[in-house]
Amino acid sequence: MEFELSEEQVMLRDTVREVLTKKYDVETLRAVTDTELGWSREVWNSLAEIGILGLVFDEADGGTGAGPEELAPVMGEFGAAIAPEPFLDAVVVPGLLVSKTADSDVRADLIGGLSSGERLLAFAHHENGDRWPTYAVATQFADGTLSGTKSLVAAGDVADTLVVSARDAAGEVGLYLVDATAAGVDRTAYRTHDRRRGAQIVFVDAPATRLGSGDASAVIADVDVLTQAALVAEAVGAMKASLDMTVEYLKTRKQFGVPLATFQALTHRAADMYVSLELASSLSVYATAALAEGRVDPIIASRAKLQALRSARHIGQESIQMHGGIGMTAEYPVAHFVSRLTAIGHTLGDADSHLQRLSASVGDWDMVTVG
Repeated sequence: MEFELSEEQVMLRDTVREVLTKKYDVETLRAVTDTELGWSREVWNSLAEIGILGLVFDEADGGTGAGPEELAPVMGEFGAAIAPEPFLDAVVVPGLLVSKTADSDVRADLIGGLSSGERLLAFAHHENGDRWPTYAVATQFADGTLSGTKSLVAAGDVADTLVVSARDAAGEVGLYLVDATAAGVDRTAYRTHDRRRGAQIVFVDAPATRLGSGDASAVIADVDVLTQAALVAEAVGAMKASLDMTVEYLKTRKQFGVPLATFQALTHRAADMYVSLELASSLSVYATAALAEGRVDPIIASRAKLQALRSARHIGQESIQMHGGIGMTAEYPVAHFVSRLTAIGHTLGDADSHLQRLSASVGDWDMVTVG
């Protein structure tokens, strides 16, 4: 297991950092996320030009053939910049589902379009009443059409093509391609508190094409594990940026004529934030390394996610408190970091949900005894 980034991974990280930091400060972020689109086509095209959009896809399908160990530092930079581009939701997640189920012609068409930045996908899976990790999948497929409602579709407002989970006549869960502009597809867009976009989508006899054959539940579960690792990496990037900003504030902000960093109680609290960051970072490395070794383990993903969410809550609260009133304002970056970390904390399971999964698996482990 490698704990340090390779030279190539450092170059990849720095290239993405340059693209994102050159574009985004808090004023630009607010301006871009206030537009109808909610993100920058200019940044999107730049990411496509340097190969980021095709990062996790096979070269034969039009990607660059990288793995999760390359995705993690990229997601860390998205977190550090609070970049709103839907890289994970409109490219990585639906693209991996396609790459694992579609035939070669469909893969080449869709993955090639994703990698070039010309096509956007979205995974429509969550329905009313669902709570991770259990999904009812009440949407039905029959006679070449889909009917049902998907309530939380990240990037569903901008997707050209939708990857939709639905049950066939035999009750199997399949993945289906649906043109987002087709008859029978009704999208209602919404904004989230972290300034991202999504949609509720209603399908009424919408034309659909099945991806692959057989039950797709295992494929969906595997992509869920990789998505968890990507979200943890993004959260670590956001936490590090928030901690760095807080430490710099303590060094420069003065109280009673001296910098806040001279107050021992505050430096101890900052040190505790650093410990929380390192715990989350270590678990992120663990989850990424397991995926790189071919171990798609939901328990490892939940361990990493649980620690990341606990660390995010601690670092977010302390960042705001040590900044004082300015930490809550929209004009200052800290509040945006905390909002994004909160959103990650409610994506694919909150801390309690992951703790329940881990608790349920305790019986699978052998008892350690001391002779």
